[in-house]
Amino acid sequence: MEDVVKMKDSFGSVYSSKKVFVTGHTGFKGSWICEWLLALGAKVTGYALPPDTSPSLFTQLELGSRLEHIEGDIRHQATFAEAFRRCGPDFVFHLAAQPLVRESYRIPVETFDTNVMGTVHLLNILRDYSKRTAVVFVTTDKCYENKEWVHGYREEDPLGGYDPYSASKGAAEIAINSFRRSFFEEHPVKIASARAGNVVGGGDWAADRIIPDCVRALQNSKKIAVRNKVATRPWQHVLEPLSGYLWLGASLYNPDLVKGNSASLTSAFNFGPGHESNRTVKDLVVEVMKHWKGDWEDRSDPKALHEAKLLQLSTDKASALLGWEPTWNFPQTIEKTIEWYQKVGNEGKRAQEFTTKHLQGYTADAEVKNLAWAKKQA
Repeated sequence: MEDVVKMKDSFGSVYSSKKVFVTGHTGFKGSWICEWLLALGAKVTGYALPPDTSPSLFTQLELGSRLEHIEGDIRHQATFAEAFRRCGPDFVFHLAAQPLVRESYRIPVETFDTNVMGTVHLLNILRDYSKRTAVVFVTTDKCYENKEWVHGYREEDPLGGYDPYSASKGAAEIAINSFRRSFFEEHPVKIASARAGNVVGGGDWAADRIIPDCVRALQNSKKIAVRNKVATRPWQHVLEPLSGYLWLGASLYNPDLVKGNSASLTSAFNFGPGHESNRTVKDLVVEVMKHWKGDWEDRSDPKALHEAKLLQLSTDKASALLGWEPTWNFPQTIEKTIEWYQKVGNEGKRAQEFTTKHLQGYTADAEVKNLAWAKKQA
């Protein structure tokens, strides 16, 4: 009980008893942020398609019975708007998306429709909303025009995207900025966007993502098939960007928390790990096998679909304006992730226990680091 009280004190206690509307709540990141919001005392409404994996973290956490669960498609504006109206939120976190690069090659039209037009539908709904509200649109680090730089991308760097997924997220960022400048400068709704790198953590069961691929292989005593061993990514635990999203939302709602102003906060923010967490896929797999005995094999294919080889983010802006910093390093991130899968497994009987344990541990470690969001406000 003491840990739960301490968690409610974080983020300036702004989420307690507030109405929060989360799109994409049945996905991996959506399920984690809903679990966190519930622990913070928020009244959560989720709007999304049914989970698209089996098992799914959403089901393992039994979130369908613990929040207001609405199944719907963000591409259908009328039903989307009705669900939003019924909630009447104080906060909105827009996570609904087609999130997979390789899948975007298979369904490019659906990817653009969901990621761009779904975002535009929400922006249009917000235009007519007159309640004080903080809104965080979640995009991705892949929204940048990737030049395979060795330094981190900054928020003002050019947007782009080679594959349909990356391009759709770049287009969504352009739409968000257009609506913000056109309709929201003198509006009670304050909007920002958040860009994060490759997240890992317990409960991700998606296809074509390296940690779920590792887990499935190790569970079946098979070698881990590695498609692109030299690709470098900013690996971070899912709680890292989620702490950024929640702190950004809290700061938009109450700029006094960071002694900021809406003009500086209503913009794009990167949330990424420390530079030491920019590792190759091979490094990640080797780190996984320190905690789960196994083997891997190189399945590199010179004819494979294009994926970026080098990608990292600069988080200087989040540090300067929000006082946000990453909390867990690369070894901690992989250790926590593998612990979750080993203790919870496919059946998910202890999913709530270990998800809460990791939320509490992460919050406590952030408090030790004296991060603003984790401290009880004076």
